[in-house]
Amino acid sequence: MNYASYIDHTLLKADASEKDIKRLCKEAKEYGFFSVCVNPMYVKLAKKYLRNSEVKVCCVIGFPLGANVSKVKLLETKKAITDGVDEVDVVMNIAKFKDKKYNYVGKEIAKIVDLCNKKVLVKVIIETCYLSKEEILKACELVYECGVDYVKTSTGYGINGAQVEDVKIMKEYCKDKLKIKASGGIKTLAQVQEFILVGAERIGTSSGVSIVKEGINQEN
Repeated sequence: MNYASYIDHTLLKADASEKDIKRLCKEAKEYGFFSVCVNPMYVKLAKKYLRNSEVKVCCVIGFPLGANVSKVKLLETKKAITDGVDEVDVVMNIAKFKDKKYNYVGKEIAKIVDLCNKKVLVKVIIETCYLSKEEILKACELVYECGVDYVKTSTGYGINGAQVEDVKIMKEYCKDKLKIKASGGIKTLAQVQEFILVGAERIGTSSGVSIVKEGINQEN
């Protein structure tokens, strides 16, 4: 199985340097990852390093708390589009969602979807570690109604990352109408296999190289 094709090769550390981004892109090309996922300031640089390759460039929006005002998230998205981003991973306004301000949350996401205009793929991070089962299902419904392409589990900066049980809950609603990305704390091939088994169609991880190598060794 080509596990690399599921992976968004991720580097979102505060101290990530241009040299680190260059290495990330080189690894993505070498191992055939689906995309690299970087902070917005590095979209243009990643596009440069990935020129003439099939690897996509993804960046996060409103990361990691989702608590930026809507205008800032929209400006961040516009800039990423201008810089050539292929996909955006948007952190839902978790506080507003928990307060049941669903109209606010939905409007914000819908505006970002409109900006992307079906040319840039949109994933929304709902940060499952802060949500009950009922809230996870509601969040999936809300983002689906906004026209996003994927719902994503986690930023990796919450109290925990992706959990298999949470992806199972997400799949209850998403079925075949909304894709799922699992991310946060995924470091082994066994984890990747389990998340794919329960319905994840994309995996966000900073451990992509070791995971792919583990898969190659397993096949041999």
